[in-house]
Order: sequence, then C-alpha cells, then structure tokens
Amino acid sequence: MPDYRSPGVYVEEVRFRAPPIEGVSTCTAAFIGPARTGPCHAPGAEPPSLITSFNAFERLHGGLADLSAGEGESAINHIAHAAYAFFQQGGARLYVVRLASPGMAVASVGAVDDGDTGLGFVARFPGKAGNGQVTLREHASPAAANELDAAPPGSVVRATLQGRQALLVNTDGAWRLADTAIDRADVRAGAPRLITVSAHAIDGDGRHQVHERMGLHPAHPRWIGGVMAARPLVRDDRLYQPYAIHIGTNLSAAGLLAGLFEHARTNAAGEPETLWTLDGGQDGGTPTPPMYESAITSLAGLDDVSILAAPGSSDRVDEEQAAEVARALIAHAAAPRAWCIAVLDTPPGQTPTEARTWRTRFDSTHAALYFPWVEVAHPLANPERGDIPATLTLPPSGFVCGIYARNDMERGVHHAPANEVVTGALRFERQVSKVEQELLNPAGVNCLRSFERRGHRVWGARLVSSDPGWQYVNQRRYFNYLEASLSRGTQWVAFEPQGERLWANVRESLTNFLHNEWRAGGLRGSTQDQAFFVRCDRSTMTQDDIDHGRLVCLIGLAMIQPAEFTIFRLGQRTAGASA
Repeated sequence: MPDYRSPGVYVEEVRFRAPPIEGVSTCTAAFIGPARTGPCHAPGAEPPSLITSFNAFERLHGGLADLSAGEGESAINHIAHAAYAFFQQGGARLYVVRLASPGMAVASVGAVDDGDTGLGFVARFPGKAGNGQVTLREHASPAAANELDAAPPGSVVRATLQGRQALLVNTDGAWRLADTAIDRADVRAGAPRLITVSAHAIDGDGRHQVHERMGLHPAHPRWIGGVMAARPLVRDDRLYQPYAIHIGTNLSAAGLLAGLFEHARTNAAGEPETLWTLDGGQDGGTPTPPMYESAITSLAGLDDVSILAAPGSSDRVDEEQAAEVARALIAHAAAPRAWCIAVLDTPPGQTPTEARTWRTRFDSTHAALYFPWVEVAHPLANPERGDIPATLTLPPSGFVCGIYARNDMERGVHHAPANEVVTGALRFERQVSKVEQELLNPAGVNCLRSFERRGHRVWGARLVSSDPGWQYVNQRRYFNYLEASLSRGTQWVAFEPQGERLWANVRESLTNFLHNEWRAGGLRGSTQDQAFFVRCDRSTMTQDDIDHGRLVCLIGLAMIQPAEFTIFRLGQRTAGASA
C-alpha cells in the first residue's frame, strides 16, 4: 500500500484485468549448411543475423553460384537455393547458420602474417567468394591555409620543402616530418596537397564495397586500418565488408602509402591507382555430422525459431551420415522449450520404397519428412553459359519451410500446411502416383505431387511419429505455438503472492487467450466449454505444491485435425421412399 501521510487527493493507476497473453510468431525458420561467404559458426561467435529477403541473404552469404568442392569439382549451393525458395514461397524471416567445412581457406594477398612491417589484404570470411580484388586510389587535393588549420588529427599532406617533396603528418596540433615539427608558414608555402585514399572492393560474387577519404595515420578519424579493420566495432561492418587490411605495427604513414602504391599506375583522372588481387579462398568439402550438431547449438539463444531444416544435408554418399544430421535436427526440435519442428528431406533419387525405408530411421513427434525433390528452372541459367544447366533438382525442405510460413500468415498455424502450391516448381524428381502415396502416407512420408489443372502441391501433413495421438504437422506446430505463447505471456506470475487472487488472474488470462484462439478457428467445439477448459485452484495443487512455491494449472484443449480423407457416400433412392 502507498504510504499516505499528508491529507489530500491521491490518484492511483490500477489494473482490473489480468495481463493479456499475446500469440508468438511461428513463421521464423533457420537453415544450417555451407554457403559461399559470411560468418561461420564457431564457439563463442556472434548469433546468426535475421534475414528478411533474398537480397539480404546475398549481401551476407553470397549468391546462388555453386560451391567449390576441391580438385576442380563443384557442389550445388543448397542453402542459397533453399533461401531463394523460402522467400519465393512467402517466407519472411530466416536465420542461416553457415558451416565451416573441411579444407576451407581464406583468400589473401600480400604479407598478412608479418606483424611488424607487413602489408596486405585478407578476406573477412573463408570461401572461394573471397577471391576478389581491391582497387586503391590516391587522392591529392590542394589545401588552402584554412583547410590546413581545420584538417583533422592524423591528416597527411604532401608539400615541397627546400625543393623536395615530403609527407607531413598532423599530430599534436603540429605538422611533422618524421619527429620534426615544421613551421606552418613553410607548409603553406610548399603548395601542400591533402592525401587520402579510396578503396573499391569487389568479391568473387560481384558484391561491391566502396570506402572514400581514408587516412594513412592511426590518429585520423577515418584511418584505413580502422575503416577496414579485421574486427570493426560496428556489427554491420563486421558482417558486410568483404575485406580487411593488415598493416604492420612498425609501418609509418609514409611507408604505408609507399607500400599501398608500390606498383601503381596512373588512371584516367591522373591519380595513382593500384590493384590488389586476392586468391587462395576455398569453400572446402562436405561438412561432417558433428559440424552440424555443433552449429545447431548456436540456435539455442534464438527463441523465435519455430522451423528448422538443413537443406542438402541428405545429399550424401553415406546415408548413415545424412541420418545423423537429421537426428541432430530432431533432437534440437524436441528439446524442452525449443518449440520447434524439424523439416527433413529424403535423399535424392529415391524410389517410394526407398523413401519408406528411409522413414523408418526416425520416430518423433517433432519432425516431418518430405519426398521427392523439386525440379526448378536454374536462376542463373543463360544461353551463353553452357556450363550452367537449365534446370536444377533441389531438396523440398526449403520450399516446405516457406509454405509453412505462408500458411501461418494467411490461414493460421492451426491449419495443416498441405494442399498448398509449390511456387516455382517445374515438376518433381518423381511423379508420385496415388497408389505410391497410399504406401507412403500411412508411414508418415509427405508427398509432393502434380495434379492436372491444379499444379504442383504439397500433398501430406504427417509427422514421422508412431504415436497415434500425434499424427499431424499442424497438431505439433499449434501445440508449440500455444506452449510458447503461454510460457512467454505468463512470466508476470513468477514470485507473485500465492493465493486465490493470483489463481483467478491466471485463469482469466489463460481463458481470454484460449477464447480468442477458439473464435479464430484454432480449437474444435461449438461452445467455449467444448473447446477448452482451464483449472487453477486447490483441485490442481496440493498443499505441498503451495508450500514449495509451485503454481499448477491444468489446461485441456480440443485440437482440430485436418480433413485428410474426404468421403462422399452416394446412393439411389426411389421417389417417395423414406430417408
């Protein structure tokens, strides 16, 4: 109670209703696998960045070009194509965990290992996309007296002193040649020109980055060693700058300028220009299952991920390794408070019988399996490029995750994500017949099928579960949604005084939330009492529970199941016959 000591009128704010519960988002997916560039998963590394468009994916992880697999071989960039499919289907929120691969290497040029006087450039991230170029230009602009006086610390000018050109650095408010202070009048008389450097970087995927008006001394506010630092202070710089510069600790401003333009040529504007070409970047081989397992742990701190996949991980010679990756996805999805579902792929080229056998490797109420792979037009196909095929066969998980998100936004998470169009599909790797699906559907293998005049559709919504109480994808995902919403929306309950008032507030808060869910079509029943019940009183808690600070609430839900089998019974009846 407030402490009233002086007579007067007091106004207090009070809450007459229990705090409302808001439904959490269920549209955020996470993909795990190798990519062309971007930060790789490592212990203690920054969490993955949220990506909201394919353009944003390209900025961070490169384009759709194939990955190099060593010895002149290449591998399909499954993660990039899966991200493209995800956004094409209507997905809007995606995290990507890039895996480090065996044999992966970082591109560089120059003496990047020499800590004293070395000079060079290094790609910020490993991969073949780092094999690019940095073009440097020296800009010399005439400096009037007022410009000299206003020049920031660390500025460099080239002036004529005693008939010879010299580089002077502005330190401690004075222009110095080496350690000798030069009289300002002499500097002004020497036709001084302010020297800055610009860099135009372009990586192996054609992404550009331009840095203008950089200085040559560490005191300069835009020192090149700070703007292109190996570890910039600004997160966006760490993520999106393709290259970093290495400058030896004993390299002076004059030495830095000489080293940067040692092999300079004069461009059309009459300025010195030099080209640094980086090479040696490699994408590496196929990531191992332990690499996937380690990367999955980086998702633990992302509480908004509700869909998980590793597109392309099933495309392996060793099927047991592919199964290990799938089991790691399932383990994460089934972990307490993960509130996630794993979307699994069959290996490419399987027959329906093989797909059914593959399904027997898994049994979980937190995963769904899809078959077959999807054939699409290659986004990079060009009549002038004979090395790029016109079509491409991709794992279905990237498409399905986007369909999940689209279904949630348009119809709700309680709606089964099936009978949905697969946008961009030309055909499927195998045309699944009705007879073949009769073999696969009861086993928990969801088929992608083509129908005349109805296009290409997801035609199944089963879990890989042997539990008859958990058969459908929308059941699991809707329960995940409810659990996460109730957990996050009732945090206010912690440490509240235990008693009838608290229990009544909890009941009211839960009832209001579930009532809205029922009205939105998420729960079955013609009345609220048929749809759900909420109990939180002495019938759900013992005195021991109360004494030990445990508040126990019992919630019952009438879940909606999809109309998987639609049956019309037709019969003849004669005129005047009774029904």
